[in-house]
Amino acid sequence: MARISKKRKDALAKIDSSKVYSLAEACKLVKEISSTKFDASIDVCARLGVDPRKANQMVRGTVALPHGTGKDIKVLVLCTPDKEEEAKAAGADHVGLDDYITKIKGGWTDIDVIITMPAVMGKVGALGRILGPRGLMPNPKTGTVTMDVAKAVTEVKAGKIDFKVDKYGIVHAMVAKASFDEGKITDNANELIQQLVKLKPSSAKGVYFKSIYISSTMSPSIQIETKGLIA
Repeated sequence: MARISKKRKDALAKIDSSKVYSLAEACKLVKEISSTKFDASIDVCARLGVDPRKANQMVRGTVALPHGTGKDIKVLVLCTPDKEEEAKAAGADHVGLDDYITKIKGGWTDIDVIITMPAVMGKVGALGRILGPRGLMPNPKTGTVTMDVAKAVTEVKAGKIDFKVDKYGIVHAMVAKASFDEGKITDNANELIQQLVKLKPSSAKGVYFKSIYISSTMSPSIQIETKGLIA
């Protein structure tokens, strides 16, 4: 049987397992119980009352977090030569096309987001088997296939994230770092939750938010009260 570390025991002692916390209380507590030596990520996990097997109940979208993610996002822009300077000026870490497609085919995926243009999706589409499983495949629905590559780069660098419900009906997303103050963690978490509210499929019946939890890297999770979250 695995031993529970002292830090985890201390964290568990601070959480009332019989209580469901308000969003503000949970965000304050998750910061308190984060005890890693590095700047831990704060994640929100929402179990939705949808059936992802049905196309009209798929929940997928993007949200611009008010305070960013606290993470340095590495952005690759795959574009035609006339868009390269625009992408570089917006802050893209890597810009090009054929040379980067060759690198990716060779196994290179040291980026967090790929942004591209409709005109070159024919070439990018060939990378689907490599990029798809890693969640890197550009998609018009998330704003990563666009003619305005500069705007897309700026938004991603500022804290825009994309999310998608998995086959179990769960949305999992990083919303902050443990170094953020509790107010910023709350704002970011609430922004994601309210975006999920807006994306509620009309075909989804019954309870939409079945449960929502927040946690930091290696910390126990804290359940968030859902009743007051849908305005």
